[in-house]
Amino acid sequence: MGSLTESATDNNHGDLLDSYRTWLEEHPSALDSFEAMIAVAEGKKLVLFLDYDGTLSPIVDDPNKAFISDTMRAAVREVGNLFPTAIVSGRCIDKVKGFVKLDNIVYAGSHGMDISTPTGSLKYEGEGHQTESVDEQGTKVVKFQPAQEFLPTIKEIIQVLEQKIKTFEGAMVEDNRFCVSVHYRHVNEKEVDTFKEMVQSTMKAYPNFRINGGKMVLEIKPSINWNKGRALEYLLDTFGFTGSSDFLPLYIGDDRTDEDAFEVIPGLGRGFPIIVSSVPKDTKASYSLRDTDEVMDFMVRLAKWKKAESTT
Repeated sequence: MGSLTESATDNNHGDLLDSYRTWLEEHPSALDSFEAMIAVAEGKKLVLFLDYDGTLSPIVDDPNKAFISDTMRAAVREVGNLFPTAIVSGRCIDKVKGFVKLDNIVYAGSHGMDISTPTGSLKYEGEGHQTESVDEQGTKVVKFQPAQEFLPTIKEIIQVLEQKIKTFEGAMVEDNRFCVSVHYRHVNEKEVDTFKEMVQSTMKAYPNFRINGGKMVLEIKPSINWNKGRALEYLLDTFGFTGSSDFLPLYIGDDRTDEDAFEVIPGLGRGFPIIVSSVPKDTKASYSLRDTDEVMDFMVRLAKWKKAESTT
């Protein structure tokens, strides 16, 4: 009986490997394709966009302990010194800043609904969501927050859900300022469907919000026309690339919410969307990296290429 079980497991593993190899033909490794990608980048200003969880930090059981390694931080610092670089995360902006601890890059939190840049955007200035502020270091920053009006309702949703999840051991509500992450990684597997139904039912009272699924998490966001793709466009403008043709954006992410950014890049007519995944999945990305280690390797190679280019 044991040998039959082991045989079935081996067959399933083999099928998955075959499936992944087929998927890689459509989404080749960005490391293996590095030279070809860099050939396209010659003469262009590279702009780097990075997700956080699952991209710079491994997915962990406790979202409050999704720490970035010192070597990954060093890699991000180096590319941040060489290219315009932004982290676009579902986390609240203060939390992701606290994890990364770098001041040579730009941050966008709450799935792009909370952006902090030194200059802001002239293109979006008239929309009423952009305000000047001073950060904790006393430096002037410009904040773009298109979901500001939803903050009171978000606080209410958090209070309601925190009460309702008490009957589900292991559940957690994370306040990400302009969105809410409801984690169920530690909820009993037999209760997960009931848990999701509870969240869906609760949110029927809030028709101006939508729910998206993630990796063992439900993301609750205001139903506005803003996402990581729109955030990418906003950040490109703050970096000075609107109307330009000499830039090349790279966006690296692992989650469904990153697909909005992947979708924007082909519309720009240039750039590379790169998904982080070790299993085949539906994606609009052109290239792939297996895990956070490969993300770091890719950034290290980018930095080496740029420094070598600067000396020639």
